[in-house]
Amino acid sequence: MTEATNQSSFESYSIDRIAHDLVLNHGIPSGAHPQVYKMRMTVAYGLERFWGEQHRFKAKEADKAEYWRQTWNELAKILEKAGISLPNDTTNTENADSVRSMAEKLWDGETFPPEQRKVALAILTQLCDSMVWWTQRYKKFAKEGDENNGN
Repeated sequence: MTEATNQSSFESYSIDRIAHDLVLNHGIPSGAHPQVYKMRMTVAYGLERFWGEQHRFKAKEADKAEYWRQTWNELAKILEKAGISLPNDTTNTENADSVRSMAEKLWDGETFPPEQRKVALAILTQLCDSMVWWTQRYKKFAKEGDENNGN
């Protein structure tokens, strides 16, 4: 194989960099960084539940909702680079039909084939694992910020 062939046979999709930026730009500044552990656990329950968590937090914990939403948006961008179209409609918790429609797209095997769903889950798992790693590295900054803000 030539060097050019080797370079094009692997694409990292910058998952680690995206995870880093999510933690540094959304998790740590808002104090929502502990959510990453819940994100990683939620992956096991499926894309629909992961996507839906943003709505659970939206009314009372906007920072957490935004962290989940931004993570989902970044997943959609990564998958787009891989040629997979992740359903990602704008929804409103006050409009049950918009939420129901989006969930149906995630469950529908024709709209979102099982093979693509498996790839999406694998990439989401890797993204969350990387976010956990970066959270471990940066959580001390959140604690320092909390201490400085508390006094």
